[in-house]
Amino acid sequence: MRDLAAGFGYLLKGQRWVARHGRQYGFGLLPGLITLVLYLAALIALAAWGADFVGWATPFADDWSSPWLGLFRGFLTAVLFALSLLLAVLTFTAVTLLIGQPFYDSLSETVDRDVSPDSTAPESQQPLWRDLWISARDSLRILVRALIWAVLLFALGFVPFVGQTVVPVIGFFVTGFFLAEELAAVALQRRDVQLRERLALLRSRKTLVWGFGTPLGLAFLVPFVAVFLMPGAVAGATLMARDLLGEPIEEGGHREDADPAGAGPHETGAGPLN
Repeated sequence: MRDLAAGFGYLLKGQRWVARHGRQYGFGLLPGLITLVLYLAALIALAAWGADFVGWATPFADDWSSPWLGLFRGFLTAVLFALSLLLAVLTFTAVTLLIGQPFYDSLSETVDRDVSPDSTAPESQQPLWRDLWISARDSLRILVRALIWAVLLFALGFVPFVGQTVVPVIGFFVTGFFLAEELAAVALQRRDVQLRERLALLRSRKTLVWGFGTPLGLAFLVPFVAVFLMPGAVAGATLMARDLLGEPIEEGGHREDADPAGAGPHETGAGPLN
């Protein structure tokens, strides 16, 4: 329970950090807004032409009598849209992080400097294109794992009682774990922690990760909320990553604000993280 509360605490501390660093928050919103527009366009297109796609994909049902044809294709259309929504929730963070890699790297690095006792932060030794490639590759690997879980949980959803009670709860914890991994990867990739090592690190303290990622996953189900929480989620995940690696966290920040490159006026005595 202590780790669960600590994970949730890092989520809140991240939101407080960006609330005190308005410039970082403003830049951190841009990738989420871009991703939101792209996803909304895709979902609107699916709503408009999803039924046509299902009809094209099921020509064998053309000769079925009413009402079975309508019920069958209506069910498939609903399933297609539901799976698309689930996929959107699972991939929103990954796509936003990929689009906003330079923004979030800068934000995470600034958080590291702000809470580090010596005001330093690990820096990536890779060129930007290499960081983008590693991020995209690792996100795809995480997406495959998440999709396997999604298909399994979808199938278990048809089991009476269990599918309506236990399975949704498991689904939220699974989603929370993968969300936390994607967000913590921003800080851990700068430290050259590879995907397999990251997963082992997060599994070693699952309750901490669930405390951070599960409430965030629930919040992301509310339309548009993900866009506004993303900058703080990256900040909070950076704090959580430091905890996972045993790095010290200074409870009082060094900066009141900073520019996107991490350089800016220093002010001691910024409010405490908690």
